[in-house]
Amino acid sequence: MTFTNATILFFAALLPGIFLFLSKKQLKFSGLLVFSGSYLFTITITHLLPEVFHAHIGELKIGYYVLGGFFLQFVIEYFTAGVEHGHLHISNHMEGGISRPLVLAVALSVHAFLEGTLLANPTLLDSHKPDSLLIGIVFHKIPAAIALVSVLLSQLKSRKHIIAFLVFFALASPVGLLLSDYFSALNLLSEDTFVILFAVVSGNFLHISTTIFFESTPGHVLNFRKIVIILIGVFAAIVAGLFL
Repeated sequence: MTFTNATILFFAALLPGIFLFLSKKQLKFSGLLVFSGSYLFTITITHLLPEVFHAHIGELKIGYYVLGGFFLQFVIEYFTAGVEHGHLHISNHMEGGISRPLVLAVALSVHAFLEGTLLANPTLLDSHKPDSLLIGIVFHKIPAAIALVSVLLSQLKSRKHIIAFLVFFALASPVGLLLSDYFSALNLLSEDTFVILFAVVSGNFLHISTTIFFESTPGHVLNFRKIVIILIGVFAAIVAGLFL
């Protein structure tokens, strides 16, 4: 199951990026972005955070790690300019030759790696349902991969470099999942460490999902279409958390 999930994560990032790379057409994904934001927000509030706070963590102040994960995303966005939540600030990546795209790909991959750790499903979180999280991460990866390739196409002339950066990004979450599962199976990391990882990524998800809400509603005005998409995302997350 772990290898299957890792494969799904890999192709969820690779295939949309390859499609854009081959077609070189600007894809519209605002609806998918809003859906993924509402889904991730709901899963985090109803599923991840309750499990993290109810896990046996001794004297750990888990709230501080959630807060740390929230602000860690600010640091990551310094290097990505918001590509991980689908925003194309291409001018921010237009200088520095190959170094800027490299920094962008690495920063995105750090976030993706942390996402992958959530699916390792350590035994301390007995109610953890990886399938519902997997769906949310997949929906989140699609617009992120499209945005990444859009920036790379605007910056790099080498097709090999574009594909290499895309593959590097696509591998990050599977590697995070496989390594976390491996360390968990061998008891190389403590249960507290895994709880901290969950808390940090929960903070990441809170930052990303709320940013999507605010940045997708200029002037803080929601149109009917976005309201419907948000409600669909919330409903889908609740159903997935209950039945998957």
